[in-house]
Amino acid sequence: MNKFWQNIIMSKLLLHICCGVCAVGLINKLKKDNVEVTGYFYNPNIHPFMEFLKRLRAVEVLSEQEKLPIHYETAYGLDEFLAGVAPDGKIYAPERCLKCYEMRLLKTAQKARELGFDSFTSTMIVSPQQNQAAIRNIGQKIANDTGISFKYEAITELYPECQELAKKRQLYRQQYCGCVFSEYERYNKEIKDES
Repeated sequence: MNKFWQNIIMSKLLLHICCGVCAVGLINKLKKDNVEVTGYFYNPNIHPFMEFLKRLRAVEVLSEQEKLPIHYETAYGLDEFLAGVAPDGKIYAPERCLKCYEMRLLKTAQKARELGFDSFTSTMIVSPQQNQAAIRNIGQKIANDTGISFKYEAITELYPECQELAKKRQLYRQQYCGCVFSEYERYNKEIKDES
């Protein structure tokens, strides 16, 4: 068993889930490590609305496949996201992403406290596209502020396995991080590359 997860076997872990792809491999790993885990879907960053619904449905399917209890925040959060990441109307990528991490991790810690969990983490720790140092630092600060332990281990090497498992299970596999700005950056780059 992985020493990192050993100290939380007797605790209850709330897992923030951003998408089915990153979740499928991490849930598999946590179960192998005998960690008692419950999911939490809270992602006001995911846009547009149809993308939000696709990712929500993928997590619902994964919940059914894994028999994993998940708490869902199903409101479409465009207003909340924009107010959180760009309150002054100016949107800069590095700050935007950090504010997005903070928004989702803080809400997860608050939900963990409300539901009686003593630790939390996020499927974002699996993604090589995310700023792992920032996730670790923000999660630790939130843990210090809330008293709910943040479990962090950079396991981006798990990402290819997550991709394969998602493909085998026919889970929706998204093409960009989630927010409307990352969608623009992704597809604008493709258009420029084709020119």
